[in-house]
Amino acid sequence: MTHAQPDSSAESTATRTSAPRILKKYPNRRLYDTSASTYITLTDVKAMVLEGGEFEVRDAKTGEDLTRSILLQIILEEEAGGMPMFTSRMLAQIIRFYGHAMQGVMGTYLEKNLQSFVDVQSRFTDQARGLYDPKAFTPEMWTQFMSGQTPVMQGVMGNYLEQSKALFAQMQEQMQKQTGSLFPGFPVPPAQK
Repeated sequence: MTHAQPDSSAESTATRTSAPRILKKYPNRRLYDTSASTYITLTDVKAMVLEGGEFEVRDAKTGEDLTRSILLQIILEEEAGGMPMFTSRMLAQIIRFYGHAMQGVMGTYLEKNLQSFVDVQSRFTDQARGLYDPKAFTPEMWTQFMSGQTPVMQGVMGNYLEQSKALFAQMQEQMQKQTGSLFPGFPVPPAQK
């Protein structure tokens, strides 16, 4: 059940459209959408993410940014139900980077790699957009489309793999620079390409 609660902030309509949507998290674990003046659920927040909306989750008392915590909660719920995206082995490998000298570099690498994958997916979707009609597009038509797209997909995936390789090379070069600056007398082998 949704209960409206007056919002004490005096945001103008112009500010709301350019600034991220503010969600307040109360001690009772409830989330309040200040722009809609209503309580919302994690499912509603997930819908905002899927729509590409920008938002921030703030602690109602302290103002602390809780956005990452809420996003992690959504990921946890998604991983617990249905088909998980991350294997236990992958999660363990990610955990091992926390506190490691490479933590910041690995975060940047994963973010850039994921963005490259999203770009590839977007290009593929744009190519398929003209052909896709939900009412007329059958599984057989999709199979034919995909078989015709093999050379295109090979090119797109090849570009993605090249971008991933370039990101890894950048990460390796950054590591060598850091090592060289921390240990000036220490010989650093050249980056492998």
